Amino acid sequence: MRCLYRLLLVILFTCIITFAHAQVGAPVDSLKADSLGKKGKKISPPRSSGINSQYDFGDLAHDILHPHKKADSLHKRSGITIVPNVSANPTIGFQGGIKAVGGFRTDNDPNTLMSVGATSASITTKGIIYFYINHNIFTPGNKWNLQGNLVVSKSITPDHGLGIGEGKATDDAAESILADPAHKGYAIKSIYFNFREKVYKQIAKGLFLGGGMSFELRRNMKLGDTVNNATPMSVYDNKYGFPKDHYTSAGFLFNVEYTSRDNPNRAYKGFYIDAGVRVNQTWIGSDKNAVQFTTDIRKYISLSESSPETVLALWNWGSYLASGALPYLELPGTARDGSFRSGRGYTAQYFKGTQFNDTEAELRFPILANKFVSGVVFGNLQTANDEQGTKLFQVFQPGYGAGLRLLFNKVTRTNLALDYAWGQFGNKGFFLNLNEAF
Repeated sequence: MRCLYRLLLVILFTCIITFAHAQVGAPVDSLKADSLGKKGKKISPPRSSGINSQYDFGDLAHDILHPHKKADSLHKRSGITIVPNVSANPTIGFQGGIKAVGGFRTDNDPNTLMSVGATSASITTKGIIYFYINHNIFTPGNKWNLQGNLVVSKSITPDHGLGIGEGKATDDAAESILADPAHKGYAIKSIYFNFREKVYKQIAKGLFLGGGMSFELRRNMKLGDTVNNATPMSVYDNKYGFPKDHYTSAGFLFNVEYTSRDNPNRAYKGFYIDAGVRVNQTWIGSDKNAVQFTTDIRKYISLSESSPETVLALWNWGSYLASGALPYLELPGTARDGSFRSGRGYTAQYFKGTQFNDTEAELRFPILANKFVSGVVFGNLQTANDEQGTKLFQVFQPGYGAGLRLLFNKVTRTNLALDYAWGQFGNKGFFLNLNEAF
């Protein structure tokens, strides 16, 4: 672990050097549990927060539409931000759509945590259709915390084999295909549905216990080559007895959560942890029984009293299969965290295994004095097991990059995030989202 953190520091230093050389490539829409504002709900920030000295897109719009009229700094600002959802890359083609994010508080108590959520709808020139809505709501006094999402999509999922990219060709053809040592990549088309809901009860300040259920269904799954053992997924499905054209993963969720973050969209300080166990059961519709443990740990350290936006953010996310079997596309891996934002520099599920861990660090800093433009540099390390003997924490694959942040809504600290990231095996890409990756 000591070597892991040393390598992260090296990556961060490298990112600082390469920040000035960041380029704009093909955008990718990652799914982020950012924030969906309650319609009509207004938020009045504390006067002592220094928020009136900041400049966001609302101020920009006012200056353009009313150039000679001074803005009312005491006017209540909406917690809702709506932006076009536009991107393009070889996997999805050109994407067009709309995304709405925001935040609100369920009462006027400043100790009640901000509730957040997001919704988005998009379609691409390659026929991919995607809709999601998610939420993270705290009731008055933080007595209850409700977290959940709904996803419906017609999708294309790239498959780059099982493991951390260190797979080797062997005399066993099926084993070599599963490891995909040449990183060939295969496209999997499907109809995808996901429903997840968790309810937490606060038992002490910032400490919650909760539970819920999650259902993931894929139907009409189609591979470019459907011959037995011709693709990594077909090898996996044959080995573990999953159908080739569909699957259902259904399970109970049991979690413990602790949070002291000052803002869920963009924290300046605080700590967050969520640890849980998922129990898939065939009697509620799952194809296989399974027990899976997950951990999500985040720490935010403000590095300046005069500029609290200067933050060192640390994140570790892990998922570990304890027993049973999971469908191939439900294995933990790149961008399989709850917000679908881990492992920037790689396509979703580029690495995956039954045991997976991702560690990330990001330095965030304002560029303009009015905080309208900020910058970030970041690095990540992913590790996973495989079926050729590679163990978790034995091999690490790095990703690194830099980006800009444009302040969309200073009340909710909603940013437009533009990141360019690099990984191994020729991976690189442009990532466009609302709010931070974590």
